Amino acid sequence: MNAALRVAREEWRLLRRDRVALPALALLLLLSAIAAFTAWEQRHAAAAERARHQAQVDHEFHAQPDRHPHRMVHYGHFVFRPLNPLAAFDAGIDPYTGHTLFLEGHRQNSANFGDVRQSSLLLRFGQLTPAFVLQVLAPLLLVFIGHAAVARERERGTLRVLLAQGLPPGALVAGKGLALLAVAGLMLLPAAVALAAIAVSAPASAAAALALGAAYAAWLGLWVLGVVLASTLARRGRDALLALLAAWAVGVVLLPRLAPELVTATLSLPTRLETDIAVARELAALGDSHNPDDPYFSAFRQRVLAQYGVARVEDLPVNYKGLVGMEGERLTSELFARHARDGLALQQAQLARLSGFSLLSPAIALRRLSMGAAGTDLLAYSRFLTQAEAHRYALVQALNRLQAEQMSWAGDRNSRESRISREHWQGLAEFRFTPEPPADALRRTLPMAGVLAAWGLALGGALLLATRRLGGGRP
Repeated sequence: MNAALRVAREEWRLLRRDRVALPALALLLLLSAIAAFTAWEQRHAAAAERARHQAQVDHEFHAQPDRHPHRMVHYGHFVFRPLNPLAAFDAGIDPYTGHTLFLEGHRQNSANFGDVRQSSLLLRFGQLTPAFVLQVLAPLLLVFIGHAAVARERERGTLRVLLAQGLPPGALVAGKGLALLAVAGLMLLPAAVALAAIAVSAPASAAAALALGAAYAAWLGLWVLGVVLASTLARRGRDALLALLAAWAVGVVLLPRLAPELVTATLSLPTRLETDIAVARELAALGDSHNPDDPYFSAFRQRVLAQYGVARVEDLPVNYKGLVGMEGERLTSELFARHARDGLALQQAQLARLSGFSLLSPAIALRRLSMGAAGTDLLAYSRFLTQAEAHRYALVQALNRLQAEQMSWAGDRNSRESRISREHWQGLAEFRFTPEPPADALRRTLPMAGVLAAWGLALGGALLLATRRLGGGRP
């Protein structure tokens, strides 16, 4: 161990003399700090803006005058998707999905106003976040700093001298790895500070922040193993550099962007137009609540009359129009929910296929783990849509129930009497989003953590074999 530490100190001495490595490391640290600060500010500003808009539309809904309840159904309401605190570390799919949802009767709208659609096309290449810096830029710098760690000794002819003097090959490789691991630790420092700040400001996210820190530490550790392995196997530092640059380009840049395209080509989602056409056809087959001669709603009228033991809708103790509105909303909402479940199931099947590519690129496993822990993945987004749809259905049905219970059949047909007091919709529009418990989110990331661990074992085993070969079979 003492020999490995001496080798690590010598490697650090060479690093301090390097006119490129230290400035590059300083620039990366500065970029990481800037990324953490700007991402936190953007997340804080977006969260404050959405909270302000939510309070405004809630106030406007509650301030509506006396109206007919069905007019309130079509007046609708807006809800805004709240941001997870860890979105400041890894924005995930949030920039690509909408955050504003309009809730109204008889329709299930999609979320709108994604950041990518409102910003420059450059945003599609990735936001400047701590996660982006660690996923893409930090490994590249590790490659440039450490590619010649062992190969340099072979090129200079000092490798045989060191081994002849009794330095164990394992101590040499371990020392080179420890020096590079210390560099990786410095690269992780700004992100660790950012995660600690998020954990302090949002204690509920502390476990997820710790998991993110561990995941990115493992990611940089993989690259330390890979860089030292390539340097140990290569005869020249230039050969190791070319191999590592190719691995970075394919594993970090190409495959994470190519794999989703390949998955989509083999398992495609229906387009928005196709979905709308299918929903419209099924809605037409359900029945028309506005048509008194519609077969389904004619049968529904007979069931209601039989339930209350009357012969005419005018004799019902409740307003029949409100009952029709409730039944129509139930039918359409079940249809919307089924299509939403089918779409989510198809997207989850796509993600399952995408996970298979993590065996070729650990960057895919890291990104899925990172988004899952940060609460910015597909399931977190679909959780918002599901809860918003449940809120929409409850709001519309509450208004329909007001029409059924607070208005008479005769009064509903008289324009002067077809309104109720505004007090009835006070508090109806308030939406409270419940995020996924951090323990459940972390449990979902375990398979991807297992993939990273498998990559670590594979690289560690390969490095052990390369070290034995370096010493002619000696450890």
